[in-house]
Amino acid sequence: MVQSLTFKMLLSGGVTFFICAGLWTAFNIVYLRDFILRSVKSDIIILSDTILLGLDYAMLLDSEDDIKQIINNISRQEDIKAIRLLDKKGRIAYSSKSEEVGTYLDMHDESCWTCHAQSPPPATMSQEKRSRIIQADEATIVGTITPVPNKPGCYGPPCHVHSEDEQLLGLLDMEVSTEIKGTKLRDFERANMLISFLVFLATFLVLFLNYHILIFKPIRRLINVTRDICSGEDYTGINIKQADEIGVLADSYNTMCRKVAEKEALLVAQREEYRNLFQNVPCLLSVVDKNYKVIRHNTKYEDHFGGNIQGRHCFEINKGRTERCPVCPVEKTFLYDSPHVSEEVGLSKEGKTIHWIVYTAPVKDAEGNTVAAMEMMLDISARKELEFKLAASELFYHSIFEAIPSALFVLNAQNLSIMNCNDAVLKMYGYKPEELLSKPFTSLFKEEEREYWTRNLRTTREINQTSQLTKDGRSIFVSMRISLSTFETYEVLIASCSDITKRLEAEQQFIHASKMTTLGEMATGVAHELNQPLTILKSISGFLARKVGKGHEIDMAMLEEISQSISTHVDRAGKIISHMREFGRKSELKTMPVQINDVIKRGFEFFSQQLNVRNIFVDWRLQEDLPLIIAEPNRLEQVVINLLVNARDAIEERWNGKDVKTGDKTITIATDSTDASVIIKICDTGAGVPSNLSEKIFEPFFTTKDVGKGTGLGLSISYGIIQDYNGTIVAENRKTGGACFTITFPAADKEQCPWIDDRNVHPRAGFDESEDIRGENRQEERNKEDHA
Repeated sequence: MVQSLTFKMLLSGGVTFFICAGLWTAFNIVYLRDFILRSVKSDIIILSDTILLGLDYAMLLDSEDDIKQIINNISRQEDIKAIRLLDKKGRIAYSSKSEEVGTYLDMHDESCWTCHAQSPPPATMSQEKRSRIIQADEATIVGTITPVPNKPGCYGPPCHVHSEDEQLLGLLDMEVSTEIKGTKLRDFERANMLISFLVFLATFLVLFLNYHILIFKPIRRLINVTRDICSGEDYTGINIKQADEIGVLADSYNTMCRKVAEKEALLVAQREEYRNLFQNVPCLLSVVDKNYKVIRHNTKYEDHFGGNIQGRHCFEINKGRTERCPVCPVEKTFLYDSPHVSEEVGLSKEGKTIHWIVYTAPVKDAEGNTVAAMEMMLDISARKELEFKLAASELFYHSIFEAIPSALFVLNAQNLSIMNCNDAVLKMYGYKPEELLSKPFTSLFKEEEREYWTRNLRTTREINQTSQLTKDGRSIFVSMRISLSTFETYEVLIASCSDITKRLEAEQQFIHASKMTTLGEMATGVAHELNQPLTILKSISGFLARKVGKGHEIDMAMLEEISQSISTHVDRAGKIISHMREFGRKSELKTMPVQINDVIKRGFEFFSQQLNVRNIFVDWRLQEDLPLIIAEPNRLEQVVINLLVNARDAIEERWNGKDVKTGDKTITIATDSTDASVIIKICDTGAGVPSNLSEKIFEPFFTTKDVGKGTGLGLSISYGIIQDYNGTIVAENRKTGGACFTITFPAADKEQCPWIDDRNVHPRAGFDESEDIRGENRQEERNKEDHA
């Protein structure tokens, strides 16, 4: 009750108002008392002055009876207690009390000392100083002394008793009782106090009602609603229709409570969500106190370790130990007050070995002190099993990687550095695998080709033939297969390299034998080609011998003409022999930019006589400014000759013994190009290729010719050569009769190829005209050696 706001406000307000009302009542009473006293004093002065005026005439006549009669008549009034008339010496000359007449008043008496305390006594004094208060048993008596002044009638005629120099003739002393007014004053005090009490009581009641209705009742409702909210009941709102601060407070409280209710609902939902997460998280969760006892756990934890968990030690539950683990992640969390991760091994409730990843984190109280640790255990037994299998698989595939006879390289797709390689590189290149790690793969290529392969190796998937260098500087030929893969977070290239040097050497021997066969087949035509210049030379020599034998002089002009003719025909014969020797020599396994039109013309020049003697017409359809291709010209020339030989034989087979019209025996040689390729077509008017044999004609030793007329190697060798330079060859039958062989090569990129310069065809990048001249000189030296 004492702590109640209602009691405090009523008490403070009531006491304050009570004090104020008391002070107001006291003020009224004191003021009224003073007012009555001053009024009585004023009335006495007026009465005294009136008595003096009434006695004035009697005193002039010195009529004692009249004076006594007047004083006695006036003193009969109820409130007048005494009227005295004193002379200058203090003798009471007249008095309403007869026993006082003739007596003297002491100068130190209160009524006299007021004036006689001063020397000389003043003639006049203020009303306050002339008045005195006498307390009687039942009433208060107010006494006043009024001086009787000397007037002209007293010192002049007709009296002449007193001297003119005298100021005072005597004193009039009156005593008046205030009993009647005191009674009225007491009645007023009681009435005033009663009214004050009633006003206080009414005001207090009004204040109480106002406080109760406008303050206490709304506050009580707020308190009750707050208690309801605290007890968990739903908040329904407070309806206080007041346009004052309490109403604003109620509206604010409603808004606050609604927001609190929303927040509480959200918190409840989040709490439920977190509880569900804690319970349903697919790992083992527990909370361990500083005594290493499990105080909370989720469903998964209980399912895994069984019941009877609460209050038991974590090491007892997780690992079946009787004492704390030597290396404990929970202990480290308590020690360092920070999360910790470790890998642990324990037992399930069935006794099976389980591998866990254990995450521990501190649980803090409101003051930030660590009071427990949350332990999350993730079962990685399946992952561990997979790791074991993966390790075994990695060992297995590593064994395969090392056992593959081809050299395998794993390259960084960005900078082509060697990330890994197998042991086969030692046998193939002479390098130990660790010697090549981190080195650029292009360092295995020849120096003049490294820039080209640096730009193109990432986009190339298959290289049929290229040259590389071993550790001792020896050049080998390899075929390469490249595939793009992903390792961890970056791309890698896997390059499989096979040494084809011996195979190419064997193929070269095989191709050389085919060349010799072709040369043998062309022997008649070549003999005819050589016979013409030799016949002319013989005629010239005979002509000169006859001239010399007869002693005739030879004209200088004729001699000059003869010498020029001899030189021309000797050059022609030498060119034929040089071409035959160059064609018959083994081709070098080097690639270079080649103008295919020049290769076709050169091969045809070597084979043209074979066609002339058989009356076979050649239809030329060559595109000018044909793009270059990357190949070896001597090998391509063999392809051209092989196709011309087949075209010749097919035409002869079809038209042998038949009437031939113009155009029946024709070989069409055409070249064309697109943005990315160069196309060669060699078509004939022969019998064509049987449809059931179109896929077999490129197989080794397969031939449709009669026995003894073909080895079945020409098209097979041509097919291999074309594939070596990333080309294709297709055989089709023409609608007008005959076969058409279409060869397609990729065009060389002038910006990427390091060997292309202003010349159409040249052996290698970096070779200049002096090198070509040195090559011709070397060719002449070979010719001399052959003659020797």
